[in-house]
Amino acid sequence: MTFEPTGYTLMNCADGRIFEDSGWTLADPQGKTPSLVRAVYEKKKFEIRNDLDGFYKFANWLPVKKTLANSCAPVTYKSRGLAEYLKLDNLYITFSGYNPEIGAFMQTCSFKETEAYSVCARLQENEERILVVASAGNTARAFAKVCSDNGIRLLLSIPADNINALWFDSPLNDCVKIMAAPHGADYYDAIALGDKACLSDRFLAEGGAKNIARRDGMGTTVLSAVEVIGRIPDAYFQAIGSGTGTIAVWENNLRLIGDGRFGTHKMKLYPSQNAPFTIMYDSWKAGSRELLPLSAEDAREQASVIEAKVLSNRKPPYSLAGGVFDALSDAGGDMYMISNGELDFWKEKFLELEGVDIYSAASVAVASLHKAVEEGTVKHDEVIMLNITGGGENLAKSHKKVVYATPDLVLDPALPAEEIMEKAAGLFK
Repeated sequence: MTFEPTGYTLMNCADGRIFEDSGWTLADPQGKTPSLVRAVYEKKKFEIRNDLDGFYKFANWLPVKKTLANSCAPVTYKSRGLAEYLKLDNLYITFSGYNPEIGAFMQTCSFKETEAYSVCARLQENEERILVVASAGNTARAFAKVCSDNGIRLLLSIPADNINALWFDSPLNDCVKIMAAPHGADYYDAIALGDKACLSDRFLAEGGAKNIARRDGMGTTVLSAVEVIGRIPDAYFQAIGSGTGTIAVWENNLRLIGDGRFGTHKMKLYPSQNAPFTIMYDSWKAGSRELLPLSAEDAREQASVIEAKVLSNRKPPYSLAGGVFDALSDAGGDMYMISNGELDFWKEKFLELEGVDIYSAASVAVASLHKAVEEGTVKHDEVIMLNITGGGENLAKSHKKVVYATPDLVLDPALPAEEIMEKAAGLFK
């Protein structure tokens, strides 16, 4: 089937400058200050592509050039169990994971699939460079699965301590290679390792939050919610490591306002972090656009303590134009801090009330919703969207045989860039 992509331009979030996408633009080449760029789509109406399968039903608001195999979209449903427990009249859960009972079939059990299916479909057909993705776990698993299924060359950079996150239902295609920072390293070390590899012209940096495809892929969660609810929610809850998902739904909220048929209001944003790794929470509560100081040593110690390991990005897109600070300042809302104990309680409670296991990060979001209800921050009749960013892993593993990937290379990110480039390139013969 021939795929007709939606046309779009790019906008510098700092000054509003509109310019063309050169194919993999991550920043405005004429930008004067740090800023994200945002896709401005030709199609202003939110419409589902019924001619496309899975995730790509949202293709009108995705910067993709093709569709890829085996994608699934997030599933939104009106909660009964959790809603009754919290005494909420209009709680909608957007679930990204594996739960056949509600029609959710994400094989990696994480909403990181929405990023991977969007980013990889943004690649040019004739792209010869090897895509590089740094991840603390779930993103790596999603990109590995998508690239393996679709024959896309990929170099993953992960902390060795997170290798158990790379589980699959079949061995990975040889087009996917795994480079790990040694034991004791964190997500930022994996980023540093990947950055050095990308100094070689053989590799292409995925770009993280700066990649419009990543953000607009994640933003399909709110599109799923609006498709079911028929309107923009009043409040949005999600746990954050980088905050990219919160930025993404804010951006799609603005597009939906431009449509006009689903409301003209901005849903309040309530992102949350797992204590003690709370760099964005601390900065937001201090009223600071700039991130408060956090040493590498303290960051590693905090990351080792939290249960939701994926929420441990110490260089998130918080301060730059169009980032987390701007999203919360524009939409309104607040940030929450959740302890490991609270996380554990709500993980068990969600399983009891909604019938499926969820990840620690998703449990952080559930706990923050409970806090907001207890404090009266959200009203019982508000339309609330709870973004469950991952779940059903235990269920999925009970339904299939699981295989674990192993690193192809373990490298200290402190090594000279030339050595890292050479060894990484050597994985792809």
